[in-house]
Amino acid sequence: MVASDVISKPVRAFGGFYSMALDTFVAMFQPPFAWREFISQAWFVARVSILPTLLLTIPYTVLLTFIETILLTEIGASDFSGTGAALGTVRQIGPIVTVLVVAGAGATAMCADLGARTIREELDALRVMGINPIQALVVPRVLAAMVVSLALSATVILVGLSGAYFFVVYIQDVSPGAFAAGLTLIIGATDVVIALVKAALFGLSAGLIACYKGISVRGGPAGVGNAVNETVVFTFMALFAINIVATAVAIKITL
Repeated sequence: MVASDVISKPVRAFGGFYSMALDTFVAMFQPPFAWREFISQAWFVARVSILPTLLLTIPYTVLLTFIETILLTEIGASDFSGTGAALGTVRQIGPIVTVLVVAGAGATAMCADLGARTIREELDALRVMGINPIQALVVPRVLAAMVVSLALSATVILVGLSGAYFFVVYIQDVSPGAFAAGLTLIIGATDVVIALVKAALFGLSAGLIACYKGISVRGGPAGVGNAVNETVVFTFMALFAINIVATAVAIKITL
């Protein structure tokens, strides 16, 4: 009996997640759309994520550019430091830093909010009143996480490249023109689009995981805390899995 519970619990959770995800995708295209909840959640996620995102972006980008410039200087190719900065920032740092902060700040807050509503039986009250909780609460949060991830990723790329420019030009004495010319040597519009698509997928997965853990909470307040912790872990796992697949597809497309 115990062994069967150990096996069946993750299977039920896996099936429950995909069932909720399917219901969410269907409800996205059914009226009415909860615009007020969407705007509220988008503003909340952006407000709690923007500062940590920018504070993480500059050190990561500067460290990456600093190491690359040292290596390029050793072989007499420091003029290509802009190429390395664009390659690292657009393809990896932008999407990853964004979703790390969205998962750590926005998704956990979503999970805690829905978990509190669940243990207070607010979702059951909505069902009694004929309101679909997926359409009223889950869809706006998932779309908000995806839209904010897109916006933050674009901001991270701009801020990261600006920080790399000032550091490389004014600290490591690289020519400003050479740095600017190297930005588009390898990276083009296709890479930027792929980076934004990756960020959207990361935000979508973070929102879905957070909402599922929130609406499936059991065990009272302690269960809410456990669900928040599991949201961070599962979101990071999904992040790295999606990143591997998306990066492999991007390489095939851009080569």
